[in-house]
Amino acid sequence: MKEEIEKIKRQSQLELKTLLSETDIYQFKSRYLGRNGSLTQLIKLLKNVPPGERAAVGALINAFKDELEEQIEQALSQVHAAAHNLKVSEHTVDVTLPGRQLPLGGRHPITIVADKIIDIFTRLGFEIVEGPEVELDFFNFEALNLPKDHPARDMHDTFYISDDSLLRTHTSPVQIRTMQVTSPPIRIICPGKVYRCDSDISHTPMFHQVEGLMVDEDISFGDLKGLLTTFVHQIFNEDTRLRFRPSFFPFTEPSAEVDIQCVMCRGKGCRVCGNSGWLEILGSGMVHPQVFRNVGYDPEKVTGFAFGLGIERIAMLKFGINDIRLFFENDYRFLTQF
Repeated sequence: MKEEIEKIKRQSQLELKTLLSETDIYQFKSRYLGRNGSLTQLIKLLKNVPPGERAAVGALINAFKDELEEQIEQALSQVHAAAHNLKVSEHTVDVTLPGRQLPLGGRHPITIVADKIIDIFTRLGFEIVEGPEVELDFFNFEALNLPKDHPARDMHDTFYISDDSLLRTHTSPVQIRTMQVTSPPIRIICPGKVYRCDSDISHTPMFHQVEGLMVDEDISFGDLKGLLTTFVHQIFNEDTRLRFRPSFFPFTEPSAEVDIQCVMCRGKGCRVCGNSGWLEILGSGMVHPQVFRNVGYDPEKVTGFAFGLGIERIAMLKFGINDIRLFFENDYRFLTQF
């Protein structure tokens, strides 16, 4: 039996040297290690070996089998490596050539302006706070001094989901939620999507707002004017003229809208500004005492101001865009300008 093992071993070593392809190697493996292979037949003959020698002969067969399997794997690796090298040599690549420049996307103009606005206010000490886009009527209207029969609700063209839930029409609900769980002082901005049932060249059903709130002791309208003046000069330029015009919002008193000198005609009067020389960019005011009462603040102890602006509005003025719908049409020719 030992002589037969040695004979098969010598024969296998000679054959291994002649194998040139993957097919040859698998055929070789089948001849020796397959179901009817030479080595498999030896294992079946172990039963005829005397019991005293069976263990030693079995060990020889197992050692030969392990050695042969390792040699077959090495032969396969060599064949694969040779095939790979041949393929590489047939397709020579000059690694010194510069790589092809792939086209890269750019930031959307809304994102550019939003990031700039957020950067300005965070550098002024404001914290970013976010809230749900599907909101309760209480946070969106009632807590902001807009009871169910208030006529100012008609200004919002609201998407209602049910009697008590809706798509938020502004990010002011985030301010209410923050004041309910936070004690003054508060200095926050609330960026995010808002929804109103309106669509034309200057309105879309979904748009973006940033609203701000500052609450503490002895906050004045002068603080509000100083902050918004700084913001306007930062978002446009230091030479931008602005004015505060009295207005009305149910949740602030007194209230003011902020206008800037028309960026198109520089105050001379044109179609864009209605020949007034001014463009409205945001609303603001001192927080109404009733709003403070609704969140558990004492309006005798604290004061504050709030403001809100549309990101699309700022972007249109900053980049000279005359149709808000361009922001949402994903026209490659439009977007590549930014």
